[in-house]
Amino acid sequence: MHKVVAFKRPVTPAPDVPMQGYVIRNFTPNWFATTMGTGILSVALAQFPGHPWLFAMGQALWLFNILLFVTCTTLYTARWLLYFHEASRVFSHSVVSMFFGCIPMGLATIINGFLIYGIPHIGDTAVAIATMLWWIDVTLSLACGLAIPFMMFTRQSHSIDQMTAVWLLPIVASEVAAVSGGLLLPHIADAQTQLTVLMTSLVLWACSVPLAMSVLVILFLRMAVHKLPHVNMAASSWLALGPIGTGALGLLVMSQAGPAVLSANGLASVAPAFGGASFLGAILLWGYGIWWLATAVLITLRYLREGLPFNIGWWGYTFPLGVFAVATLRLSTMVPMSSIAIFGAVLVIALVCMWLLVAAKTIKGTLDRSLFVSPCLKAD
Repeated sequence: MHKVVAFKRPVTPAPDVPMQGYVIRNFTPNWFATTMGTGILSVALAQFPGHPWLFAMGQALWLFNILLFVTCTTLYTARWLLYFHEASRVFSHSVVSMFFGCIPMGLATIINGFLIYGIPHIGDTAVAIATMLWWIDVTLSLACGLAIPFMMFTRQSHSIDQMTAVWLLPIVASEVAAVSGGLLLPHIADAQTQLTVLMTSLVLWACSVPLAMSVLVILFLRMAVHKLPHVNMAASSWLALGPIGTGALGLLVMSQAGPAVLSANGLASVAPAFGGASFLGAILLWGYGIWWLATAVLITLRYLREGLPFNIGWWGYTFPLGVFAVATLRLSTMVPMSSIAIFGAVLVIALVCMWLLVAAKTIKGTLDRSLFVSPCLKAD
């Protein structure tokens, strides 16, 4: 059975091991969490139309995130090409394999950026790029959501006492893609294509949110019976907020864009019901997320008493908080309550602070190579 040792500080490489070889050999899909956290911050900064300087900062962050995603993809591809046998061990590892879900989720934030920041500069070209990338993202998300759980059932060793919220990562990718699909809808001219994207997004949502909710039930039981995970997995306490916030955001987006799409395709009779049901479901999920947000804060405060060693898993603090913040701000545009908008702004401020902290520590860990560790190599 794999123990939770995925983020221990690695042994310093021997002097004769080239730096680039060491980095590539120990590069894991965990690193794509950096693109998720950076991408969701770029999206969150665009939610304040009255502050163009925030929009400019978000755009710069989006461009940087594209470079970051390309870099991670290049390094991870190089690992498979140069160290195929070692790289393939990831499928048997009960922790690291979960992070495959970070790849399509990181890509989804870039797709959203094309719709937010790309259209003002390159117009329809940005929509075409976003559409192409979205279908790739759909494929990757469904593959992760099916393949990784199947490997959990057949190849990996798991136990309830070792369970953490990282089980959610391969599952949640589909609902993140569903949000991107909903954002894409208003920019598609053809009504039939709109319906295809809407139906695909709904299926993606259905393949993710109910399953994620069932995992949260098991996670609640696991923490009640076996208490909190090891301090190295402290950031995983925030991951539960991810599927809730993303699920709510997906419903909010589709409640706004969906009725017009249905009406344009001869389904006007169900359009109002669709919009109302989606909106109501989003509010219920959002309210549920407040409980998990408060719980995550309390758990983090408890971990602080023990001391929190930094690892790449700290990026788990960013994306769940960010997507819940974006969902809150989206809700504030639909419900005339200023308190919701204020709450969303506070969440974004917290996200900025957390991103700055985690980014600074990541840069330090990258320079001294302490963050480059592949647990699969130790699991012989």
